[in-house]
Amino acid sequence: MAARKLQQEVEKCFKKVAEGVAEFEAIYEKIEQSNNLSQKEKLEDNLKREIKKLQRMRDQIKTWAASNDIKDKGPLLEHRKLIETQMERFKAVEKAMKTKAYSKEGLASSQKLDPAEQARAEAGEFLGNQVDELELQIETLEAESESIQATMKKGKSQGAKADRIAEIDRIIERHKWHQGKLELIRRSLENGGIDTEQVTDLEETIRYYVTDSLTDDFIEDEEMYDELNLDEEEGVFGVPQEDKGSSQDNASLAEEATAFEAARRGWVTVCVERGVLGPFQRRGGIVGAWVGRVERSSVHVWRQNRHAIA
Repeated sequence: MAARKLQQEVEKCFKKVAEGVAEFEAIYEKIEQSNNLSQKEKLEDNLKREIKKLQRMRDQIKTWAASNDIKDKGPLLEHRKLIETQMERFKAVEKAMKTKAYSKEGLASSQKLDPAEQARAEAGEFLGNQVDELELQIETLEAESESIQATMKKGKSQGAKADRIAEIDRIIERHKWHQGKLELIRRSLENGGIDTEQVTDLEETIRYYVTDSLTDDFIEDEEMYDELNLDEEEGVFGVPQEDKGSSQDNASLAEEATAFEAARRGWVTVCVERGVLGPFQRRGGIVGAWVGRVERSSVHVWRQNRHAIA
């Protein structure tokens, strides 16, 4: 009886996903075809509402996929991937509206920048794009790991599958380490701690890691950030100076994940404004950087209140 009820809930969710994706695609097409800025902005708001609905369903699907109540995880993973595809399309629309010719504010801002400021802004955008690309790779790897785990059977030797999961975990950990470094560089760039030329000199090495790190013949430059003296910058922004290979206990990992996720959703802005940071306090510097990426209008809030999270 319980299994039947669960199956009905899953099927109902899948139906809502299909409807949500259809609505999302209809709005997306209207945005692509429209040349009216105000109409595009209104459609973007509608698109955002639809993607939030889909994200909530994605969270539910992830919960089901992680449980043992459903044997066949294939349809769950397929619907999750379908939602994540729309999420990437939304990110592209959002970025275009904020930084390209669609945005009056973006145009006015670019016209005010002198060449040095423009170069710094472009370097910061490059760093943000690389962080986003690594995040996409992480999501893909996590989906692969979940798919493998769904096919593993208890009590049987799963050597190859277990090895692949371990390798995925290692790659994800490494990607997240690089994300932290790139966010730190971007914050330091914005505050004058690192020169634009230093970032420009490092661009090819960063791009090589992001694009080729999953290939068999990739050779990582483990000293790529050394000349930037990031240990000093970590002290300035209140980020713990942890060795890239050090382990963290479960509590620290949970705290970090919570802070990162909260920052991505813009919740930290509210915490900063109210002076209540809770678990975000220890990772303040990184959280501030995430807020700057996710919600540009809140950067000034972070700057005004950074003493509270340093």
